[in-house]
Amino acid sequence: MNLQNTRFVKSAATVNALIKTDRPEVIFAGRSNVGKSSVLNAFLNRKNMARVGNTPGKTIHVNYFDVDGKLFLVDLPGYGFARREKAEQERWAELINSYLQLTAERRLGVLVIDIRHGPTELDMTMVDYFEQLAIPFVVVANKADKLSKTELEKQTAAVHEILSGRAVKIIVFSATKGLGRPELVRTIVNFAEGKLLQD
Repeated sequence: MNLQNTRFVKSAATVNALIKTDRPEVIFAGRSNVGKSSVLNAFLNRKNMARVGNTPGKTIHVNYFDVDGKLFLVDLPGYGFARREKAEQERWAELINSYLQLTAERRLGVLVIDIRHGPTELDMTMVDYFEQLAIPFVVVANKADKLSKTELEKQTAAVHEILSGRAVKIIVFSATKGLGRPELVRTIVNFAEGKLLQD
């Protein structure tokens, strides 16, 4: 699968605009300030495929990317950004919920968290969503470059303690340094090819 052959397909702002597909999908989910778009860009080795900004909450639609005609990457709106109006937050929630209720051939979740803080209450709600819908998921613990070696070891152990047995795997990641990218690429390519996700 050629990751360089990726193109933006559509930005769905309403439930009716969501794509129903029989193609495998990889769902990127996470809080508004965890660097989700940066992780997606790092995965693709592209600088500007997904929107990145200094202000959290840039992804306000469900964005679809076609990878080599074989896979859809689906970038969900970041959740938990408090400075949005309540009506906007409710629209996001409805959009995310409606997307997750759609059926697809196969789905894999990529839950991006900030390793410095571990999974938040909202992250655990997304974990529950994935489990209720029988969507296997991996956890990308981003911003590992922000921690010292000792702090990183401590936080990695904490994330494993909370999510081991629920996530297929936990990938310590840095979107800026490239840490964890090979494992994320291998995991998603294996998923697209129908291979087992476990190492």
